[in-house]
Amino acid sequence: MRLVTWNTAVGDGDVLRLIADLQRDDADRPLILLLQEVYRECPDVPMSLAHGAAFAGHLGKGDAAHEGDDIETIAARSGLNAYYVPSMRNGSPAQSREDRGNAILSNLPLESLGAIELPFERQRRVAVAATAAGRSADGSPWQLRLVSAHLDNMVGPRRLWFAGGGFARARQARALVDYVQDDELAIVGGDFNTWFGFAEPAFGETARAFTQTDISDPRPTFHHLLRLDHLFVRVPDRWHVDIARGESRYGSDHWPLIATIQLR
Repeated sequence: MRLVTWNTAVGDGDVLRLIADLQRDDADRPLILLLQEVYRECPDVPMSLAHGAAFAGHLGKGDAAHEGDDIETIAARSGLNAYYVPSMRNGSPAQSREDRGNAILSNLPLESLGAIELPFERQRRVAVAATAAGRSADGSPWQLRLVSAHLDNMVGPRRLWFAGGGFARARQARALVDYVQDDELAIVGGDFNTWFGFAEPAFGETARAFTQTDISDPRPTFHHLLRLDHLFVRVPDRWHVDIARGESRYGSDHWPLIATIQLR
């Protein structure tokens, strides 16, 4: 199995090229992508605000450059199953007719779909969850719970912006751990915005609940500086998991993390 977590930078990342590279050797091999900052252009995106509310800022390229790479188009062109849940609008109505959030793509059926509203800190964050199932090479069945998440990068001025961000992300990470605590097999991937890398409580608390988490490749995943992205793995000991940073950013400001999993 190939399993990827990647922040696609709201249309900047070339998801289709990544998929083509991953499927070049074996298109039938199970493939799962846990994606963050994907967007959807849709007439159903809200055009007005309740009193006292605010739109999130616009991220990614302009609408003209976005044409053709929203999450629904990517799913249709790749032929993969897709589950997407928006977290917020992508800019004001004057800027776009888009929302953005997290998604799971896979050539396996996605079942038992879920949306996890994380503790509110600075922006609304909704992680997505699904279950994929299959059979290993010896014919034994397996079922894997999948979560794609994106945590807040900072908090408001009352909590000192970046200084309080670590505590906020720890709360959001605990919500993810609680959500999958009863799942024997689970993988959580995402942009955890861990400004202090593996030393952040959000990483430590999550890794303790996912005993096969591999950090053999500790390279930064954001601008050669920070390790913001992580894959947390809880699978049988007989499965072999190798996690490495991709060698290309495919246009995003984040590198993908790519796990190769041998189901023995």
